[in-house]
Amino acid sequence: MGAVDFGRETDAGWDFAVGAGIEPVGAAMIGYRDVGGGGLDLRIAGTAAVTVVIGFGDQEVVVDDAVGRRELGGFVVGLPIEAMRVRCRRAECVEVRLSPVQAYSLLGVSPADLGRGVVDLEDLWGSRALRLREQLADSRTWDERFALTKTFLAQCERPLRTPDPEVLAGWNRIVASRGQVRIGELAESLGWSYKRLGARFEAQIGLAPKRAAMLVRFRHAVDGLLAGRPIADVAVDSGYTDQAHLSRDVSIFTDHTPGALPELYLPAISRQRHRAWGEFFQYRAGSLSR
Repeated sequence: MGAVDFGRETDAGWDFAVGAGIEPVGAAMIGYRDVGGGGLDLRIAGTAAVTVVIGFGDQEVVVDDAVGRRELGGFVVGLPIEAMRVRCRRAECVEVRLSPVQAYSLLGVSPADLGRGVVDLEDLWGSRALRLREQLADSRTWDERFALTKTFLAQCERPLRTPDPEVLAGWNRIVASRGQVRIGELAESLGWSYKRLGARFEAQIGLAPKRAAMLVRFRHAVDGLLAGRPIADVAVDSGYTDQAHLSRDVSIFTDHTPGALPELYLPAISRQRHRAWGEFFQYRAGSLSR
């Protein structure tokens, strides 16, 4: 399988690696350990993927989300509309991302059932989640941890529980167009009514098609903003009517302005995570989506 080691940032004290070659499970993984004791403090905005965070250290993760504040050993989050904050005094985690079309068969629940906040891993997988955390803690290398996580996910997979072909095709179109697609035209091309497409999307993806397109477009815009591109250029390239339109979406997903994102979302470990997902995910329609 092989882990891509991004090395350790000496000024940040993070041991960071990326899992590679993990098909056919249909998930991507990164791992990070706070070896410098600086603590984890991440602000997470809407992501066009279902995220699983599995902690294997002796410090629980503190999550502030739409539900409130909780201390958890790990969690799953669907396609959230609201921003959240994740902190840990000394984080040791494997983070998995899967496209919502894969999450439908892998998680045992529909992404729609995950709700607005995070779901405790033990609520989702019971004692099996605790056992996985123990195995990860006993492992000595990232290759071992990624292999364990891949095996665990493969055992969860229910191949017969798959989205409708029309939902899969619709999601592919939304991702491939970076959210710049008219939902009425999309429904017509799939041979469904606007109402039927909306209902099936919400049941199997977790968001209505219009909201899913909004999320994917926002994620494309965030890449540009975090790269330091001018806000007006990002707005045009991402399909927004103007800079004010982009600012409204950024406010919806992050509670901040576009100009505030680099400082808030790119501390050392966030830079590593953003770089990892940016290199690993290339909007692979129907497979992985960042």
